[in-house]
Amino acid sequence: MVRPAEPDRDCPRCPRLVEFRESWRAKKPDWQNAPVPSFGEPSARLLIVGLAPGLHGANRTGRPFTGDYAGDLLYQTLIDFGFARGTYAARPDDGLELVDARITNAVRCVPPENKPTGPEITACRPFLVATMAEMPNLAAIVALGRIAHDTLMGTLGWKKSAHPFGHGAVHAGPNGSAAVFDSYHCSRYNTNTGVLTPAMFRAVFAKVRAHLDGPPRPR
Repeated sequence: MVRPAEPDRDCPRCPRLVEFRESWRAKKPDWQNAPVPSFGEPSARLLIVGLAPGLHGANRTGRPFTGDYAGDLLYQTLIDFGFARGTYAARPDDGLELVDARITNAVRCVPPENKPTGPEITACRPFLVATMAEMPNLAAIVALGRIAHDTLMGTLGWKKSAHPFGHGAVHAGPNGSAAVFDSYHCSRYNTNTGVLTPAMFRAVFAKVRAHLDGPPRPR
């Protein structure tokens, strides 16, 4: 049986997230308030994995990293490195397009205080597995934050002890599988405190770009 890559709008897997989702549907009926689907084409070579939708960002707009500060930094960086085109205007109808890239979250529903539990991450993992399985050209994965990294290690079946999280770290996949690139999450908290600077974030995507483009060809 082929597993779906996206949960149903009323996915019942995580009772706490269902309760939180329903409470916000009552407060804001015009918001997404449902699992946020991946953004980008399955044919992409790059997959970016975040933690979960932000309450006032993707949970409101229905597109990953759209409507909060993290999206400002992420999408401008993607544009700068040729992974997106158009103008990011923090809304899903801004016309922005991803180029050879796809964005998803380890947990598809918004969690209270932006903190999913371990069981919730595990319950949502089949959707990440299915998302990756439908990407035949997948060659690079960017993990935004330690939890996204750890979730990827479990999804890929890699030992965390052999592949510890570290900003700027690159973990080569066995047998030519996709490489994992680690970055601190591009949240406002991390950028405001200096944990992550735009230059640090750009350096990660410079590595990704070089990995996908390969060594320069001799003239």
